[in-house]
Amino acid sequence: MKVILSIDAVRFPLTGIGRYTYELARKLADEAPGLDLRFMSGSRFVDALPTETAASDPVHDNSAAIRMRRWLQRNAAIVSAHRAWLSHRQSRTLRRHTDAIFHGPQFYLPPFAGKSVVTIHDLSVFSWAHCHPGARARMMQREIIKSVRRASMVLTDSEFTRQEVRAFFSLAPEAVRAIPLASAACFRPHTRPELDAVLPALGLRAEGYCLYSGTIEPRKNLGVLLDAYSRMPGPLRAQFPLILCGYQGWESAELHARIRKAETEGWVRYLGYLSSAALPAVFAGARLFAFPSLYEGFGLPVLEAMASGVPVVCSNSSSLPEVAGQAALMCAPDNVDELSELLQRGLVDEEWRTQARALGLEQAARFSWAQCARQTAAAYVAVQGE
Repeated sequence: MKVILSIDAVRFPLTGIGRYTYELARKLADEAPGLDLRFMSGSRFVDALPTETAASDPVHDNSAAIRMRRWLQRNAAIVSAHRAWLSHRQSRTLRRHTDAIFHGPQFYLPPFAGKSVVTIHDLSVFSWAHCHPGARARMMQREIIKSVRRASMVLTDSEFTRQEVRAFFSLAPEAVRAIPLASAACFRPHTRPELDAVLPALGLRAEGYCLYSGTIEPRKNLGVLLDAYSRMPGPLRAQFPLILCGYQGWESAELHARIRKAETEGWVRYLGYLSSAALPAVFAGARLFAFPSLYEGFGLPVLEAMASGVPVVCSNSSSLPEVAGQAALMCAPDNVDELSELLQRGLVDEEWRTQARALGLEQAARFSWAQCARQTAAAYVAVQGE
């Protein structure tokens, strides 16, 4: 069986969809050895996945190249024009490969006469469109609608998103499969020497902070997180400041102003984007991980925290209960008072923390990229047999 996998999302430093594509591509070779797997980058076939280099993994997102890339990605007109051009070029290349299954792992499928699979990671541009820049949301809506119409099968990261996609597009049950993601092997409990090699340079101490990791954007609900943290006793906030890391995001000027004010008060620090070399240690060194998101298609940071042996407090929205299982403290994303109480408990209740670490490691172990690859290969077989 011949499969063509688009690897356009694999750009270092890896973010969510890039990580998914990278790990899936690597594991398919191990878990489906009979697969004739080819990689397409842009409109060209390539022999191997990109590799990480020091030059491609800046420490912060103040790198000029990263700033330019992020600006271009936020410009809907540029992205739309590039998508149309790339779709045309890919279609021309694929004309000679209609015997293959084409897999678009990042929402998009070009016109293709053969069979195809698309991964839809979430429907936030439809259900939470107000949390995205308007032009980009409209552009992605158009592209997703076209991709779903073209697809022989749709893959999602969670059962929540599977049901959402089925209902939104009126698809048959067999047309959509949920295939969970996993955390990368680098997210694991660290020894004290491993933590000491990374954390002091960032002004952090092991188990001395509560961590949030993710883009600074409206859907992540960071305003509520700041409200909840601000209601905790001052000495507790001083002992365990809230550490935020991730890209600066969009529609977040007011939020960044609040973050700067909290930084001057000494209970918040924003580290910006962290390198892939530093991030696993920052996860493993946290006393608690907080993730009060309004909506997720999966919620990979929650799994990464649990795999790192860190207790988790998160919202009970969308797919997060699937990911967290019984290992996290959860509440409604708009309940500031309860979130504040759970954060305090997560920081000081040693009995719960011990239990949460053990349950979190067990929960994270239920997810693997090998399993993701096997289930994806099974989806290809089902599509081929249609």
